[in-house]
Amino acid sequence: MSTAPAARDDRTGDLAGVLSRGADLHLNHYGAGRLPFACVGGSGLELDVVDLSPEHRGRRLRLLDASGGYASATLGGDHPVVRAAVARGTGVGSVTDELGSLERAELLDRLFGPGGLWTDHFPNGQYHVSGRNSGSEGNELALRLVLESRFDARRLQHRPGKERRDTILAFQGAWHGWTDGLVQLLNRRHYQAGLPTPETTGPYGVRVEHIPFGDPTALEEAFTALGDRLLAVVVEPIQGDAGILEPPPGYLRGLSRLCAEGGVLLVADEVLTFAKTGRYFAMRDADGPVPTDITVIGKYLGMGAVSTSMVIARRELTVRASGAVSTSDLRPSACAVIRDGIEHIEAEGLLRRSAEVGAHLAKQLDTVLVGRHPEVFTEVRGTGFMLGVELTAAAAAKMGALRRALIEAGVYAEFMAGAGKRSGGRRYVHPTLRIVLPLNTGQALADEVVERVAAGARALQ
Repeated sequence: MSTAPAARDDRTGDLAGVLSRGADLHLNHYGAGRLPFACVGGSGLELDVVDLSPEHRGRRLRLLDASGGYASATLGGDHPVVRAAVARGTGVGSVTDELGSLERAELLDRLFGPGGLWTDHFPNGQYHVSGRNSGSEGNELALRLVLESRFDARRLQHRPGKERRDTILAFQGAWHGWTDGLVQLLNRRHYQAGLPTPETTGPYGVRVEHIPFGDPTALEEAFTALGDRLLAVVVEPIQGDAGILEPPPGYLRGLSRLCAEGGVLLVADEVLTFAKTGRYFAMRDADGPVPTDITVIGKYLGMGAVSTSMVIARRELTVRASGAVSTSDLRPSACAVIRDGIEHIEAEGLLRRSAEVGAHLAKQLDTVLVGRHPEVFTEVRGTGFMLGVELTAAAAAKMGALRRALIEAGVYAEFMAGAGKRSGGRRYVHPTLRIVLPLNTGQALADEVVERVAAGARALQ
């Protein structure tokens, strides 16, 4: 008896019908109506899209994807290396972390073992690693490691000297995830109102303070004011949802130094920045890697094929027995995709190449978008393939129409919320067009993305 799925008339007949019903059944996270388009295939930077709007129902479009699937499509769609890795991953065992795995061991040894690829950031023997399903889950584990660091699970009391450590420092405009634990790290009332808040008093309460990002004076003042109450700092090396905001030179290293001097844990949220800045990690400067206690990576880590994240923590940071067991902790199939993808990135020199193309792309965005369409775009920010172009106030008010205009011009892109109103007299940051391309994107295709965005901007006027 055949086990093949039954054919659906809708697949060959009313394709738009099944796509519309599927969209209706899928929980809408955006409040307003979704964009009336659905993807039915893709390769490289191209998406094959069906129009579901009443006026153009069933129309087919070929779009260039400047979003990278929430910045996760490392090598673009249908890449042969990723396709082969997914197939290989079906035959490497489905064990959890309770049993060792050759695939997992080879990945971790390649990255963190003697002479490992990432040992410049994480010296061999000083760190250990856990995996999770998503960036949010990875940041949740990082937060758990921070909280467990002050608790003696054997004696069921504070560790000596940690009794007053009840404050986590975060940054205005930050984004770390949706979960109940993580929204407390965001200074955005929209994501907190009406939901339970964590206990801020009592022996194990924790509170969060927010300061402006990239301001060395505010950072020094916070460390002085909080003193021995400060438990940890959670930072994005480049703020993503705030509008691709980079700190000034020396800021991240100064933060790391203050944390080390004060016995404060430094958590780097590199879920978004991983492998997008011409390096694997954005926690670095002209002097090399910036030391951290915990680093969380994701998005590009899964090569666009698996949703995964990795938490890299100093070995002394751990959790109580069985307190953070996860079905998704570096499953061998995910490790196969990660390892084969990273080996391809290394073999092809894609980080260096993406840095070069990214520098050219940033200039083109400034010349073609900001220079020729100042009524729509104001500023280009970022590095490598993590770039943003901020909208004007007038364009931000028509962002929905702009997205539609971009699609009609043949490009799909995402907009970051922007930091909005900031303290200390800092200027308002409007929503920002995020450009995240696969690492193997060449200069000609990057130029085509810019031209299509420009065409959308012209159509908006």
